[in-house]
Amino acid sequence: MAAAASSSLVDAHGRRIDYVRMSVTDRCNFRCTYCMAEDMTFLPRRDLLTLEELAALARHLVQRGIRRIRLTGGEPLVRRGIGELAEELGGLRAEGLAELTMTTNGTALPRFASQLATAGMRRVNVSLDTLDAGKFAAITRGGDLAQVLAGISAAQDAGLEVKINMVALKGVNDAEFADMLAWCGARGCDLSLIETMPLGEVSGLRSDTYLPLTAAREMLETRFTLIPSTHRTGGPSRYCDVAETGTRVGFITPLSANFCASCNRIRIAATDLLD
Repeated sequence: MAAAASSSLVDAHGRRIDYVRMSVTDRCNFRCTYCMAEDMTFLPRRDLLTLEELAALARHLVQRGIRRIRLTGGEPLVRRGIGELAEELGGLRAEGLAELTMTTNGTALPRFASQLATAGMRRVNVSLDTLDAGKFAAITRGGDLAQVLAGISAAQDAGLEVKINMVALKGVNDAEFADMLAWCGARGCDLSLIETMPLGEVSGLRSDTYLPLTAAREMLETRFTLIPSTHRTGGPSRYCDVAETGTRVGFITPLSANFCASCNRIRIAATDLLD
C-alpha cells in the first residue's frame, strides 16, 4: 500500500484524486431534453476506446491510487460487452479497487443486473426525473417509464443497492420532489436531487428550468424532517437523513454551491480524453 500511496494522483491544487468517472460510450437510448439534442450525431465506434483499452486504463488508474470507479455514458448498458467489462473491472478489487458503480437510465437492468452484481458491483445510480409516465416520455423524448421501474426492481432483486438521481427542473418536476422522496423511501432507495448543469448539446436555455436546490430543500422540509448527515459516497452529493423514511436525500449543487474545491475525481471520456 505504501507503493500505491507514493504514486497516487495529486492535481495542481494539491487534491488527491481517488475517484474516476469513466464513460464507456457517448450513445444513449434516451434524448433527455436537458442532456442531448433530439437529433444527435454520435462518435464513430472506431473513435471509442476498446473494452481492452478501458480495462487496461482502469488497472493503471487503480495502481495509481484510484479506489472508486463509476461507469457512465451516455448510457453505459448500450455498450456491447459492458457486462464483461464490469467483470474485468470487478477483478481489480484484488488490486485495491474499493468500489465499482454505474450510472444508468435503468432500461437494460433486467438483462444486466445479475451479471453486474456477480462482477462485484454493489450499487447503481438510476436516473429518474418523474413518476408520471407522460411527463417521463416528454423529458426523455419517448422513454418508457415502465421499463425503468422494471430495471430498478431487477437491480434490487439481484442484490444491488439503488440510488435515484433526479434532475430538478423548474416548472417541470418541481411539484414532485416530496412524492419522489416518499416513493424512494418506500423502496429503500436514497435520492439525490441535481441542479441542471451546462453539459451536453441541447435545444433551448437551461436557465428556463434551472432551480437552485435551496428551494427544493425548502419544499421537502414542509413534509419531511431532514437531518444533516456525514454520509458520503465519494461523489459531490451532500446528504440529509430523512427521519420519516430511514433513507437519505442528497443535494448536488454545481451552480448554487459550487463544490469544485473539494473535488476528488476525474472524468474520462469514451475517447480517453479528460472531460
